[in-house]
Amino acid sequence: MRALLSLTLVFFAFVFSSISQETVVLKAMKSEIARTMAGMSSEKNPPYFLSYSITETKSVVLSASFGKIEASTNTKNRILDIDLRVGNYKTDNSHTIRGSRFEFGGRGRSIEIPFSEDEQSLKQILWQATDQHFKKAVEKYGKVLTNMAVKVKDEDTSADFSRQNAEKYIEPIPSFVIDTNAWKERLRRLSGLYSSDPAIYSGDVYFQADIITKYFVSSEGAEIQQSETNVRCFTNGMTKASDGMTLPLYRSYFGFTTEGLPSETEMSNDIRKLIEILGQLRNAPLAETFTGPAILSGEASGVFFHEIFGHRVEGHRQKDPNSSQTFKSFLNKKILPDFIDVVFDPTQKKLGNKDIVGYFKYDDEGVKAEKVIAVKDGVFKNFLMSRSPIENFPVSNGHGRRQAGLPPVARQSNLMVLAKNTIPFDTLKQRLREECKKQKKEYGLYFVEISGGFTFTGRTVPNAFNVQPLLVYKVFADGRPDEIVRGVDLIGTPLTTFNNIVVAANDIGIFNGVCGAESGGVPVSASSPSLLVSTIEVQKKQKSQAKPPLLKNPTTKSE
Repeated sequence: MRALLSLTLVFFAFVFSSISQETVVLKAMKSEIARTMAGMSSEKNPPYFLSYSITETKSVVLSASFGKIEASTNTKNRILDIDLRVGNYKTDNSHTIRGSRFEFGGRGRSIEIPFSEDEQSLKQILWQATDQHFKKAVEKYGKVLTNMAVKVKDEDTSADFSRQNAEKYIEPIPSFVIDTNAWKERLRRLSGLYSSDPAIYSGDVYFQADIITKYFVSSEGAEIQQSETNVRCFTNGMTKASDGMTLPLYRSYFGFTTEGLPSETEMSNDIRKLIEILGQLRNAPLAETFTGPAILSGEASGVFFHEIFGHRVEGHRQKDPNSSQTFKSFLNKKILPDFIDVVFDPTQKKLGNKDIVGYFKYDDEGVKAEKVIAVKDGVFKNFLMSRSPIENFPVSNGHGRRQAGLPPVARQSNLMVLAKNTIPFDTLKQRLREECKKQKKEYGLYFVEISGGFTFTGRTVPNAFNVQPLLVYKVFADGRPDEIVRGVDLIGTPLTTFNNIVVAANDIGIFNGVCGAESGGVPVSASSPSLLVSTIEVQKKQKSQAKPPLLKNPTTKSE
């Protein structure tokens, strides 16, 4: 009986159905929003704006470790978010209460709702949630007016909410088929490769396929129903050096369908290379504190720009009285070499032949996605904008984004560093050696992989960044072979670092990932050519004091 059951399961697949017409969900949202706006119009402080957003996510998740399946789940959820505003576009309940560390009752919280196709039950949920949001909004609006009366004038006197075109767009919910059994077998084989090295303490492969459908309606007349499929595969291995330093490496893959992922052979080759590098890192010398020239690979440069530039041009930060507002005074001024442009383009689905995850048609405030040229010929031109205006930027450019359950703010999409006057990578490396000789340095650094990092944008702390490299090499001025090193973090301040960019290579590196900030995790990409920087600073990385395990991993092959 068990053998028969196993055979039957091979033919099952994870299937998402296709719906081409306006759904019951959208009908219920439209009906209830019209009833609410009409019914509350006679209140003392009626809502001037109301939107309903429902995010529907269906997922299959698989994970394997050292050749064994550890998780296999199919999940689905629906999250309702409501934005209800009282007052007017100039001043409403979303206004920051200055001097208050915590704000409550501003725009309410999200609600998880059932996968019901019954219109009346959906309308009842919307009615109850809207009533709660309205009462909180009125309470908060009263606090806003009081706060404005007793505090000094705002630095930024722009409106609280922008006027936008009401977009109408309905697309079918696509079919999506995942053969879970085939992927389980692939994950078993791929994760089993880590067993070849007994000094690797975690060897995991993770697979996730999602179909995300977003419904949005507003009292302004917006009606949007959009869907996107996403497939991710992620593998990571971890080892430890004898001094206790944890050494992780990973590879991540993204496609809008499984066809956008590399073949199993390509993934296998990547994992074998990753295992080889982990062995080298385990025995690599610790890097010292260093200031001098460096190359950032294309992928590393993309992450670098995401952390030190992208977060600082998210528009809402320019309105926050606690933010450093790094680039607010640099509008139409030079911040980068004149051969560099920086663009954010959520309308682009591919870069070359590779899918890029920061693509979307409409943002989470119902605004059509727009390409934003942030830097042109080295000159700063534009902020990323949600519907929260700032001085000289009164409307959204389609970058109001959020994870379901959190209020949207301005967030990044597909960040692209574009360089003119590029040179071959081998020439870039020779230029690094020449820069080392010029500065009388024995070596420069080559940052190949970066895991991420963090950046400080507040006024009460140094306006600096810390980017966390995974794979770094010394490149010697005298031409000796490169030497792998470990244990450094890349640190500095944005404007100084930008001034040190010398030249770009003619390659391109792409990072697809998820960025976490105040509106939660949103998918983003960052792409860039490799860059030579004349001066960069690194500091020693914090490390664990725990020794490596005394015994070998029992799941790995014996030597």
